[in-house]
Amino acid sequence: MNAYKIHTDQELTTLLKQDSQAAFKQVFDSWHKKLFHFSLRYLNCREQAEEVVHDTLLSFWSNRQNIDIQYPIGSLLYTICKRLCLNRIREAARLKAAADALWANYLDISHSTEDALNLAELEVFTEKALQQLPKQQQLVFRMSRYEGLSHKEIADELQISKETVKKHSAEALKSLRIHFDAYGLLWFFMFYLYKH
Repeated sequence: MNAYKIHTDQELTTLLKQDSQAAFKQVFDSWHKKLFHFSLRYLNCREQAEEVVHDTLLSFWSNRQNIDIQYPIGSLLYTICKRLCLNRIREAARLKAAADALWANYLDISHSTEDALNLAELEVFTEKALQQLPKQQQLVFRMSRYEGLSHKEIADELQISKETVKKHSAEALKSLRIHFDAYGLLWFFMFYLYKH
């Protein structure tokens, strides 16, 4: 026969307040397994459930002098256990949210830094390629791609024919395309230079 059944909750509480380890053992033997399964439903982790049961019983024993003699022991144990389970769930959620935020921030910084470095390197590469072109081609290309001027506007400003502007522009693009393709950067030439 389970020794716990010999005593009512009131009797056990009275014994606990007298620091009876035998009374605590009865509580432990009667409630350990129930509390474990209760915790496991919340935490879905056997190791954490065991830890919560341990903490529940430890809290119960540590606060035995404050137990209301009229309060059912089972209800008190379940209340403590549930609170500890919810604390673990909240802590896990907080840590996960913090970890997710840190990871997202790291990715943002990493990508923006990487993109900035790549763009800066490609712009330097573009400038070097431009400097290899004849001066008039460079000028037409810059006015067209960087300043957004039309062929007519460039022709008027440089006092050359529109056809000459078209010819310089076509030759500059051809030379740059060959230069970028030689370095495996034709994709950059297509998507970056043409959007300017």
